[in-house]
Amino acid sequence: MKYLDEFRDPELAKKYIGLIKGITTKPWTIMEICGGQTHSLVKNGIIDVLPKEINMVHGPGCPVCVTPVHLIDKAVFLAKQENVILCSFGDMIRVPGSVMSLAKAKSEGASVKVVYSPLEAVTIAQKNPEKEVVFFAVGFETTAPANALSVIQADKMGVKNYSILTSHVLVPPAMEAILGAEDNKIQGFLAAGHVCTVMGYEEYFSIAKQYKTPMVVTGFEPLDLLQGIYMLVKQLEEGRIDVENQYSRIVKREGNVEAQKTIFEVFEIKDRDWRGVGTISNSGYEIKEKYSQYDADKKFAIKIEKAEENAECIAGEILKGNKKPFECIHFGKKCNPEHPLGAPMVSSEGACAAYYHFSSDVFELM
Repeated sequence: MKYLDEFRDPELAKKYIGLIKGITTKPWTIMEICGGQTHSLVKNGIIDVLPKEINMVHGPGCPVCVTPVHLIDKAVFLAKQENVILCSFGDMIRVPGSVMSLAKAKSEGASVKVVYSPLEAVTIAQKNPEKEVVFFAVGFETTAPANALSVIQADKMGVKNYSILTSHVLVPPAMEAILGAEDNKIQGFLAAGHVCTVMGYEEYFSIAKQYKTPMVVTGFEPLDLLQGIYMLVKQLEEGRIDVENQYSRIVKREGNVEAQKTIFEVFEIKDRDWRGVGTISNSGYEIKEKYSQYDADKKFAIKIEKAEENAECIAGEILKGNKKPFECIHFGKKCNPEHPLGAPMVSSEGACAAYYHFSSDVFELM
């Protein structure tokens, strides 16, 4: 398949593995930010063929995984209201809240619909004027333009029974929170290519300089990841601190300016809670007052008690790179895809799900 097969070439992969082994002389701890990158690393066996000196740890770039439990509780609460249709992408449906997941709520009669686009939710609102339609807007900067566009579109069309429950988080503040922690051990980042496609990577230069941590904007195919790791290890071995762009076929330094305009037409930057991590300053998007009638939080004045995270789930430690999934005592036992303790086991971008489904060796380590 054009644009995929050439980035999965086994001979080129062998070449890059050899290059990485040839330049690696010291132990390095590298974090890939995105859960999509984590899945590709594990699924394609890349982690297994890297030099033993390279320790890949898995970052917080799984939007479903970092959505706090109290927001899922809000979505469940809304879905159970008689006049509400709750729309969501499929990967949020099975993520546990403090009492139940959206899937469980649906099994008990709540109106939950899986959609493939927020604009589909706007259409559902048009067709059901007697109902309130809420889209559970979860994601990083990548999905923010489409979610913002759905609000703009609803406003232009006069669709008043549409709103979004926002859980948008931002990558650079999370990187700073990880690098600024006392127990940080990350020495280099593979930055998320799709986030940089939208936002560019200009702001990463100051972060790299402040925390003396090199970064490489990296894609998701096997050769993308191997080339990104090679570029990053080369910087580390040479003592350089820079921001480089491996994903240049997609990412521009300034990003997608039009998409950014759409985001900031609807959203403004605010503090945001991250599951298992806590509150990170200026790390999320909230709807501006101008579009407050489309803010489900304000429209429904949801007042439910803020629940505690499941103490048995160590998602926070995994998302900060302090632990690997198989270091959790419940991994593959009490916590599995059928009965997850936390989102990383059920999300298609979750690190625990990646190891559970694609790494048979991990069970030998347990």
